[in-house]
Amino acid sequence: MISAFLIGFFLGISLILVIGAQNAFVLRQGILGQHLLYIALFCALSDALLICIGVVGISFFLNNFIAEFSDLLFGFSAIWLSGYGLMRLKTVFKSDSIIEIELLTPKDLMPTLSILFVLTFANPHVYLDTMVLIGSISQQFSGDHKIAFAFGASLASFVFFFSLTYGARLLIPLMQSPNSWRKLDFLIALVMFIIAIKLAYAGNWL
Repeated sequence: MISAFLIGFFLGISLILVIGAQNAFVLRQGILGQHLLYIALFCALSDALLICIGVVGISFFLNNFIAEFSDLLFGFSAIWLSGYGLMRLKTVFKSDSIIEIELLTPKDLMPTLSILFVLTFANPHVYLDTMVLIGSISQQFSGDHKIAFAFGASLASFVFFFSLTYGARLLIPLMQSPNSWRKLDFLIALVMFIIAIKLAYAGNWL
């Protein structure tokens, strides 16, 4: 049973470590110190929910759904991520912006979570990783071993997102200048565009 748990945990970590739109957004909010607990809980619980759904067998149905509507999913996700990337890129070229963490006005919780909701659930790769891939791999286990596998994969999400959210505050000394924020926003925008291009190609939009 320990073996199943470890397989689930390290599989979950290896999949979630890939830098994506969701992780970039969480990193930025973590540095700003805005709604940390809610952001970490939302991301971890969302992953855990999708993992559990996949493990109990829904992955087989979702696999057919993605195969049928993958072009639309990838295409619209690429457009949305491109728009978010343009928003971040706009801040890079705002030469008159003075960015200080202490003076930043925290955004309301619901708008923040709504952005995170779209970044999480509008990304087809979230379903491919959590429900299809993890759900399919879990089929090799049964009984308590399957539960241990699902628990390990879900725990990986909690460990990662709470570490990313609260650990981002360690970067505050490096983020006291506007140039540092511009570099971070440029990196985030670049990640968004790269993912958007890959999604557009995957959906036969390019």
